[in-house]
Amino acid sequence: MKKENEYEALKLKNQICFPLYAVSNMIIRRYKPLLDELDLTYTQYIAMMVLWEHKEVNEKKIGECLFLNSGTLTPLLKKLEAKGLLTRTRDKHDERNLVISITKKGEELKKQAIHVPFEMAQELNLEPEDAENLYSILYKILEQ
Repeated sequence: MKKENEYEALKLKNQICFPLYAVSNMIIRRYKPLLDELDLTYTQYIAMMVLWEHKEVNEKKIGECLFLNSGTLTPLLKKLEAKGLLTRTRDKHDERNLVISITKKGEELKKQAIHVPFEMAQELNLEPEDAENLYSILYKILEQ
């Protein structure tokens, strides 16, 4: 009987990672039509959110904010630069650092994107207290 109980751990319903994965996919699918209007992918959108907040930041800081490594971040930033939304320049004091700056076009996109978080909040239909608790729990996991 003990063996049978050990296999409970292998049931999908007992995995905390699965609902996180499924909800993440669902949310990104719901973002897609809103972001298509802005000509952004979800990952490009969250990178732009960092720039809308900070205006200028080094590449390492963007990676830390987004929990992305440079192998993922570099092509993402190059695509945003090709769209004219940001510039990438070497730091004058330390050429190893890449400084990412938002452009005027990138700032203008912020005005077009302002509706996105509000529409997504309606899509998720969470009570404010539930949203705050979920946010807190997710960041607790991320910061480990």
